[in-house]
Amino acid sequence: MLFALLALPAFAQQDAEQQKIAYLIDSVATLQGATFIRNGTEYDAKHAADHMRLKLRFAGSRVKTAEDFITYCGTGSSISGIKYTIRFRDGRVVDSATFLLGKLAEYEIGHEDHALIPPVH
Repeated sequence: MLFALLALPAFAQQDAEQQKIAYLIDSVATLQGATFIRNGTEYDAKHAADHMRLKLRFAGSRVKTAEDFITYCGTGSSISGIKYTIRFRDGRVVDSATFLLGKLAEYEIGHEDHALIPPVH
C-alpha cells in the first residue's frame, strides 16, 4: 500500500507529460493551411502528426517528457540531421521545434492555474 501511495506522484507526472505530448501532436494535426517540410518533401498537417506519432513509438522509453518529445520526435530527421520546418499559410517559415516549444509554453501557461488549486476531498 505504501508503495502505491509513493508511486502516485510519478504516475501523475507521467500522465501530465503524456497529455502535453498529445496536445503538441494535436496542435500539429490541426494546423490549417500549413505545410510541413521534412527532408525536402512537403507534407500536410495530418501526415506530419502521423510521422511524429510514429517517431514517438520508435523513441520508446527515451521520451519521458514533452521536451524529450520535441527533441526526439519533433525537431528533425534522425537520419539526415535536417531540421523540420513549417510553412504557414501566410508564407512564414519556422523550425518545427520553435513552433512546438511555443505551443508547450502556451499549454503550460493555460494549465498552471490548475496546478495551484488543491484537490477536493
